[in-house]
Amino acid sequence: FSSVTSVLNMSVFKDQFVLEDLIQEIQQKSTALSFGPLQSNGQICVQGSFPAIKVLRDFLLLKAKSLSEEEKKEESKSHQRPRRSHQQHRLTREMSNFNHDADGEKQMVVLDTDVYHYMKAFFPRTFLVNDDNVVISDITNGDTTTIYIESAGRRSDAGKVLKVKEKIENQSVKLYEALRKKRIVFEGHTRGAKERYKRVCGHLKPHYPHLLIIPYDTHIDVIGSSSKVLEFSKEV
Repeated sequence: FSSVTSVLNMSVFKDQFVLEDLIQEIQQKSTALSFGPLQSNGQICVQGSFPAIKVLRDFLLLKAKSLSEEEKKEESKSHQRPRRSHQQHRLTREMSNFNHDADGEKQMVVLDTDVYHYMKAFFPRTFLVNDDNVVISDITNGDTTTIYIESAGRRSDAGKVLKVKEKIENQSVKLYEALRKKRIVFEGHTRGAKERYKRVCGHLKPHYPHLLIIPYDTHIDVIGSSSKVLEFSKEV
């Protein structure tokens, strides 16, 4: 998980910004990431460490959500549509001071789905909240899973929400550095061979208590420390 690739859809910003100029400014502020060419449909491929991509993705998701509200406020003040260049510079300035929610009552963390599964399996207490006023939910979309942490009670619960968010982020950073994934692909194998792989994995699993083994119809994912994943793969 040292490097991942994500596809971002920037088309939501096309009415407010010149996308090419916006991407160029974001590139200057996100030097740890590599950007592919901007496609005609507004999509762009970004590669880098997952924490770095997560910061950019979180920022853009929340900015897209709040963009229409901000635009309405600007229009009510000036009675005209804000200029693209003004909004574009404001967006890139805000990246430097990115915060998920001004009052902290709602936070979100974007995780690699494999890391999320590993956390749920081996570190379930990370998502355990002993407070009815803090609610955690999740939405999985392919390779990424978004965790939402919200306050269901008083505004003073914002501090608790932030603590839960920080706990999840701290644990995920440790796992990004430690985990590796091996994919055993079934392509070209008969149904009998696939079943044999699954039986062997099931037989070996008790001997590798810290590995997460996820069977799919087309492959098996093995997630854990580099040494254990390699050792397991040799036995399959």
